[in-house]
Parts: sequence; C-alpha cells; structure tokens
Amino acid sequence: MKSQSGGSPGAALLVGLFLALPGAMAGASEVGQRTSVDITVYNQDLSLVREVRTMELQKGLSTIVVSQIPATIDGASIHFRSRTSPESVRVLEQNYQYDLVHHAKILEKYIGKKIQFIRVNPETDKEYVVSGTLLSTGYLPQPSYGSGPTSYIGTGGMVAEIGGQIEINPVGRVVLPGLPGGLILRPQLEWLMESSEQGRHETEISYLAGQVSWSCDYVAVLSANDRNLGLTGWVTLTNNSGTTFENAGLKLVAGDVNIVRNRMGMEMLSTGKAMGAEGHQQFEQTDLFEFKLYTLKRRTDLKTNETKQIELVSGNGVPAKKVFIYDGLAHQWRSWYRNSSYRSHATLGQQSNPKVGVYVIFPNSQKSGLGIPLPKGRVRVYKEDDDGKEQFVGEDLIDHTAKDEEVRLYLGNAFDIVGERVQKDFRSFASGSVVEETIEIKVRNHKKEEVEVLVYEHPWRWGEWEIVKTGADWEKTDQSTIKFPLTIPKDGEKVITYTIRYSW
Repeated sequence: MKSQSGGSPGAALLVGLFLALPGAMAGASEVGQRTSVDITVYNQDLSLVREVRTMELQKGLSTIVVSQIPATIDGASIHFRSRTSPESVRVLEQNYQYDLVHHAKILEKYIGKKIQFIRVNPETDKEYVVSGTLLSTGYLPQPSYGSGPTSYIGTGGMVAEIGGQIEINPVGRVVLPGLPGGLILRPQLEWLMESSEQGRHETEISYLAGQVSWSCDYVAVLSANDRNLGLTGWVTLTNNSGTTFENAGLKLVAGDVNIVRNRMGMEMLSTGKAMGAEGHQQFEQTDLFEFKLYTLKRRTDLKTNETKQIELVSGNGVPAKKVFIYDGLAHQWRSWYRNSSYRSHATLGQQSNPKVGVYVIFPNSQKSGLGIPLPKGRVRVYKEDDDGKEQFVGEDLIDHTAKDEEVRLYLGNAFDIVGERVQKDFRSFASGSVVEETIEIKVRNHKKEEVEVLVYEHPWRWGEWEIVKTGADWEKTDQSTIKFPLTIPKDGEKVITYTIRYSW
C-alpha cells in the first residue's frame, strides 16, 4: 500500500541565473497572508489561482518564502508580478519546496543512527526504553521522476539492531530525538528576489493547481402529463488541494479545453480573454475563447476537503415531450457495419431486442425558460406519484449543450410497450453480390392510451442499399439509420414489414 508524502509534482525551477556571494542575503522572510484571491476552475480537475499578497522587500537581494499554497500546485506554472512597482522587482530564482513531514521520510533520516523503542513489561505493566540502530525503515521510496514528492511502498517491516541482535519489526513505540532538518509541514515557495527599491509591495501571484474540480448536476421534475418540467442545475465544487480559499472570486470554465500531460504528470493549459456578458441568476455567463465562462456574482469560501454546491440555472414550465424509441437490433450492428466478412451471413441480424426505450426531450431555449449553455453533467428526473410525492424515474448524462439545442434524456425502458423483430426471409443471388432480406417488426402497446413510437432500423450489411418493398412510411435519417413513425392504439399492435436489398 502506497503512502504519499503530500504535495504535487514540482521541482526547483531556475527562473534567472545568479551567482550568490557569501553573506549576500539575509535570512528568509515570509510573505503576508492573502489579501485577495480569485480562482478559475476547469472541468478537467484543474484550477487557475490568482492571489494578492503584501511583502516587504529590501533593496538588493532578498529571500522570500510564500506559504499557504496548495499541495497540488504546478511549480512550472507560477507567475509573479509586483503591482506597486513592476519594473523594480524581479525573481532571480524560484524553488518549490515539497519535502513534507512523513513518518517514512523521517525514519530515512535516522538510518544508521541510534533510536529508542518504548516497550511495556508484561509482568509489571510498566514502560521501559531500549536503544538500537535503525537499519531499514520498512518502506521503499518510489521514483517521482524528479518533480514531485516521494511516495513509499511497504516492504515487510522495520529492521533494527538492538542489543547486538537483528530484530525485524521490533516491538515498541519508536521515539526520535528530534525532527530532521530540511523537512517542512506544508508546501511552500522560496524566491530569490532582486529589488531596486526598499519597501512594501502589493504583489500578484498566479499558478495552476490540481484537485480542485467542479461538475454539474441537474434535477428535473416532470409534470403529471409529461408535457413540461422544472429544471435546476447545481454546480458541485470539490477542493482537495490542501489549502482553503477564503472570500474567493469564483469562475467556472465549461468546455473541452486541451490539456497537455507530460511524463511527470503535470497539467498545463492556456486560456483566452473573456468577451461579452449577459446576466443569469447567481452566475453571469460569458464566452471565453471557444468555451463558456460562468462567474459567480458574489464571493465565496472554498475550504480544503470540502464539497460545495451552488445553484447555476433554474427554469420552470419548460416544454417537454416523452418519446418512445424501439431499436430492435440495438447496438450489435455497429460491430458488423460494412464488414465484408459478415455481409452475407444470414444468421447475423436475427437478434431481437424487445425493450422500447423511453426518452424525455426538451429545448434549451430562452423561450422555454432556460437558454444558457448547459455544462455537461448528470440529470436526475423525478415525477409525482398519485399521492403527490416525488419519485425518482431515471437519470442520464448530458454533454455540453449550447443554447437553442435540444436535450434528450434516456430514462429507461417502457414497461407496457414491447417490441419484436424477426428476419422473415434472406436470399443471396447474382453470384453473391446481391443480398435481400425481409424484416418484420411488431410493437405492442399494453397501455390505457395510444402512444407514438419511433422504430429505428440500421442497414448494416453494406453502404449500397435500398428499400425495395414496404407498406409503412419511413424516413432515411442517415446512411446507416432509417426511421418508421408509428401510432399504436391502446392495447393494440402495429406491424412493419420491409425488404431491403444490398449490392456490392
């Protein structure tokens, strides 16, 4: 089992070249607390943090320590700027320090040295101390490719020399004389800075950090007649970065932002400038390059190891439609599609799926009460039963959906509508270059009212095909899909028979 030492991949980064003379720098001073912080969170478990801090700089060289930064910071993404006097201050060298206190790391520092074990005498129940030399910690460090905290894996137990004998997993509580040097409690930045002016500077620090993420969850409530619904979208924010952002400005980016992951696991991206503006409830939605930006109109706290939910969108009386779809061949045809090895196999395509799917469709338009880009997420759908109590009736995932586009939710399979699909005939002629098959589809409605069902079929055997015989209305949706619309009376049945010809 691995044990992490904390922090995130990062390394000492050389920002400028500097040859330090002995005694050129005074002791390091720590930067003050944040006076302001803004955070932009992306769908890809990544955030951009911009914070303002005040620091006192000496004229000449100073060593500055910036604490209270996320343990998941990307050390290569840090940018510094003095707001007070940008031209007078520059960073010569930057170090991201993440050698955090960890029991395996502490023990490593004492290998070959004397340590103590506190044991209990079983007869007197009193504690006593024995000393020994630590030979092995019982943990094996794993490679971090030079850019992150060391992780460890157990190797079977501690080894120590006690009283001239080698003990594996020695009994007792380990006591060490002190914390070894070089270890820190939290990740921090250390900068070697050069300033042409002495005094207080208001500075801006920005960086990327992982393990701050957001997702969108929706709740839809269908009306009694399934013809409209109420929709509420919630932003779910999770902060596992290791630091708290108090009174933070919050922005969310929705869209498929390209992120490059290098061999050391770092994630990097760049963003564009926001354009346009239109208000909508708690969040203001604008465009950011080819993505969507949602800005919270107030400030909020993002505490470490916390999940927070904020309402993003809400609409009532959204027109909706319940749609039944029977796809008798289901998705099996996709593995056979246009495969010359399968096109003459009579038995393929005989499989029948009896399930009729039920979908709810609604427009994401301003007229319907919505009309803002909907981030991808899970939609949970509820409906009141005869007692007026809401019951869960299904859920589906939606992708990023632009305004004025249609949202389609698959909620499950209808109980009282059954489909049946059979191959009635199959023949091959013209030396095997032509195949004809006849398909019969039955859809039975056991409900107390008539229903509309869309029957989908997939000409999968070859790209060249034609319907040579059918008594039903049909529509070619695309090269691999045809659609038969049916209206089936209560307790009734409709039958579709068609003959399709393939040639190659």
